[in-house]
Amino acid sequence: MASDTEKRPHALTPIGEMVPAHLKRLSPLQKRLFGVRESDADPAIIYQHSVLCHTGLPYRNPGDESRRWTRKNGFLTLEIAAGRVFDSRTQGFIDVGLPYGPKPRLVLYHLHAEALRTGSAVIGLEDTLTAFIRRTLGLDATGRNIQAVRDQLVRLAAADFRIGRCDSVSSTTVNGRILNGLTLWTPQDAKARVLWPTEVQFSREYFESLARHAVPLNETAVARLSHNAMGLDIYAWLAQRLHRIEPGRSPCVSWSSLAEQFGGGYAELRAFRRVFKRTLAQVKAVYPDAQFELGAGGMRLKLSRPPIARRLLPLGPS
Repeated sequence: MASDTEKRPHALTPIGEMVPAHLKRLSPLQKRLFGVRESDADPAIIYQHSVLCHTGLPYRNPGDESRRWTRKNGFLTLEIAAGRVFDSRTQGFIDVGLPYGPKPRLVLYHLHAEALRTGSAVIGLEDTLTAFIRRTLGLDATGRNIQAVRDQLVRLAAADFRIGRCDSVSSTTVNGRILNGLTLWTPQDAKARVLWPTEVQFSREYFESLARHAVPLNETAVARLSHNAMGLDIYAWLAQRLHRIEPGRSPCVSWSSLAEQFGGGYAELRAFRRVFKRTLAQVKAVYPDAQFELGAGGMRLKLSRPPIARRLLPLGPS
């Protein structure tokens, strides 16, 4: 006998049907996801900029030869250009690659939170970032782990960002940087301890924009998704989007639009849909208040409570 879904091929599929009803044995991923407790009454808050909730960095390393990355979401297009940094060992500037994967996303969440907490565009790194890495990535903040996160921080600091917006009559381009730069200590001995920069500084324009457009995220939920770049992007997007839907409305985002926003690297829409559905189930596990349905036409969004209440601290002079 055909299932209800087979009888109704164009019907919307409730998200609850995507999460296994019975798990005989939890995998490490499932334990991390389903370990989130609603009793966490006052979780730590971290933040993402609303523009980066709609667009994102590469999920995987695009290769050293790739110097540009573009992501599009409706009327908004983000282009990231890889940069160059000065290396004391060569006494010259060298190319660094594009930031990619979960780590630069996590670093940005943390930097945003520290900037808003202190009211300063200058953020001290050494102690706070080490603790954040331990909490969210579950890694010992030493050796190779530190080097991997520091490498992504360097790529992020060196990159140039361009944001394009268009409407029916005009196009606008905004050029800028997220970070004004940072100082790195490069040990001559390859076995020497890898050191954090002592501080980084947001550009003035980005810092002021962040104060107006920061989206609060639940650090506990982010930690559960910390090894999944697509999951982090979907979570941030839903955190920014769902609570802003007008009552009585239920917009539908087509599969082609979802693939344009989240599907870089997938040659076929079918392959993207399979990965997106699986990742969306993981996001639902850590953001249970998110209300949406999937159907043949795409993803229908519904008004939902945000994952965490907005509690921005007033910003003082930077």
